[in-house]
Parts: sequence; structure tokens; C-alpha cells
Amino acid sequence: MFTKKKLKINRHLFYETSHSPSLVDIVGEKMLSKVTDFCFIANPYFPDKRLTKKLQERLPMLMKSYPSSNPRLSQEHLAKVLHVKPEQLLIGNGASELITIIQKEFIDDFAIPVPTFSEYTDKLKKQECAHLFQLPPEKNYQLDLDEYASWIDERGITSALIINPGNPTGQLLSLNDMIVFLNRMQHLRLIIVDESFMDFVAEDIPSLLPHVKHHPNVIIVRSMSKHCGVPGLRLGYCCTANMELLKRLRGLTPVWNINTIAEYFVSQLPATDAQYQKARLRVIKDVRYLYNELKNLDGFFAYPTGSNFVLIKILHGMTATELQHKLLEEYHLYVRDCSNKTGMDNLHIRVASQGMAKDKLLIAALKEISEQ
Repeated sequence: MFTKKKLKINRHLFYETSHSPSLVDIVGEKMLSKVTDFCFIANPYFPDKRLTKKLQERLPMLMKSYPSSNPRLSQEHLAKVLHVKPEQLLIGNGASELITIIQKEFIDDFAIPVPTFSEYTDKLKKQECAHLFQLPPEKNYQLDLDEYASWIDERGITSALIINPGNPTGQLLSLNDMIVFLNRMQHLRLIIVDESFMDFVAEDIPSLLPHVKHHPNVIIVRSMSKHCGVPGLRLGYCCTANMELLKRLRGLTPVWNINTIAEYFVSQLPATDAQYQKARLRVIKDVRYLYNELKNLDGFFAYPTGSNFVLIKILHGMTATELQHKLLEEYHLYVRDCSNKTGMDNLHIRVASQGMAKDKLLIAALKEISEQ
């Protein structure tokens, strides 16, 4: 199954960023097609071939055109598939653009459950703004919302973060529990709820989007890289009923922060929503298979997940960095080493489903390594 021809990698790149280095930078363009990227947390089935072909056909024209200077047009396309009001949306050059602006301009002190997505700890106005709430490893890093709320109030913190499902943990909070928490925390200045992986939770998506009008101190952030599978287009959005906050946010984003190719992609979302829903359900099926196989492997512990990825603890003596490099160099499989995640030890990797056929390669490799 595996060639075992050792792959040469640029190891130094792993120490130069808090994110996973780009696979092409690590292995080079010639080897890119020979490596499966399990760091890539995105929908492998969307866009489909028809939409990709339309993008390819229009590429020469799109490259020579300016994007619209009226963001309302893209907001209307996106609102149709999200079933929210267009005026409640702001589309960004990736969710990271919006996260950075919100944190630097609107947050003075910030409750952050850790481990977390590193942009939330890296892009603070000042590091002193951060109040880190350690998620308990012995409880699978599950966030207890009652405990979190009390902790926030005891310290007089004015803003808070919740990533649901969690990243890198995959842990899911129910919609009902989220609403109870938001009702309790109406006195906070701002609550960021990152729902970048929410579409992979279940057939029915338990999002807060339909409830945002009841919580004016809440802003929902989502990365379209994840659920639409287009990280290269740099698309993300936020949704809130707080019109004053949105007005200020719009004033802080450049007039052409969305490129023309990304803008065209958004315009196609209403017409391709049926294809997207099929792709989303296929991902859910795949990740359930992946989790069920991983949890039965000796030498590893797979955490329950509500996302399209699984967090794994290594139990057989290797560190996450050692396992990551072994999988990449010997098996040509690239996984996320979570050692640099604040609040997590050096024994965890994260793997995102890449479709059942590729997932089977990862399962076989982990099994072989645990038996060595």
C-alpha cells in the first residue's frame, strides 16, 4: 500500500509559523500531487466540476476586471443560501481579515477558551487583553458554558470567544446550550461565535444564524475556506444584528477587499446550493467513518467530533512532531501537529477527512506505525 520512498521535506518551515506550513512549500511543487494533505480542513467535494469549469472559463475576463465597489451585491447572493438578511452580513478577505479587525478595533479584554484557533491569540490588540480559559483534557477539552460564564463574570471580562464546533478539539456545544449562555451573557460588550465548521455537524445545521436577531452583542464569524472548500479564494463572513458594529466594520475594510474571482464564486452560490448540500452530507458521512475507524486503533485516542476533522492523542510514546514527520516523510501523509497550540501538550495531531479512499490510507498508516 505504501512505497516507503522517503520524502525530503523543508523541516525548518514548521518553526516559522503558528499555522501549518503550506504543503507546496514543504515538499515542492513536483511532489505536491503525491502527498495527501490531512491538514486541509475543507470540503473536498465542493466546488464540483461544473462550477470549477465555469470559474476556469471566466478566469481571463475576471483577471482583467475590478470587483464591484458595492458589497451589497455579494451580500445578497450569500444571504440567499444562509437565509439571513443581506444587511446583517459582511464578507471578508477570509475570516482572518474580519477576526483581525474585530479584535484590534472592538476588544479591550477577551475571554478565550484554549486550545483554540491561533488567530484569536495572535491578533489581539495587546497580549494583556487575553484571558485564557483552559479546557480540561480529562473531559475531552469540552467547554462547560456555565463554568465559563461564571469565570468571565468573576473577572469582569467584557468580551468572549466561543468556537463551535471547537478547533482543534472538534467538541460540539448544542444550540440550546448556546442560546442559554447568550441569554445569560447579554451584559457583555461583544461575543464572537466562530461557526466555521458548523455545516459539518449534522444533516440539520444547528447554527445560531437564525437567532442572531435576538442577540445584538453577538457576531458570528465563518470561514468559507472550510465549508465551501475554497481556501485560495480567501472568503469569510460575519453576521450580526448589531448595525452600528457592522457600519464601523465596513468602514474599516478596504473597498475592494474581495477579489473578482471570489466575488464571482459567491454569485454562483444560490444556483449551486443543491450541489453544495450533497457535498456537505457526503463529508459528514466520511468523517463518521473516519472517527469510527480511528477510535478502534490501538495506541491512539480519537476525541468525539462535531466537525470534519478528528483530534487524536498519541498513546504509544511518539510525540506529535515525530509522528507528523514520519507520516509525511515515509507515508506521504500530512497531518497537523498541535504541539504549538496554547493549552495543549505535544501528543496531539489533528486530521481532516479527505474522502473515504484517502482516509483509509491514513488509518492503515497509523495502524502500521502503532504496531512497530
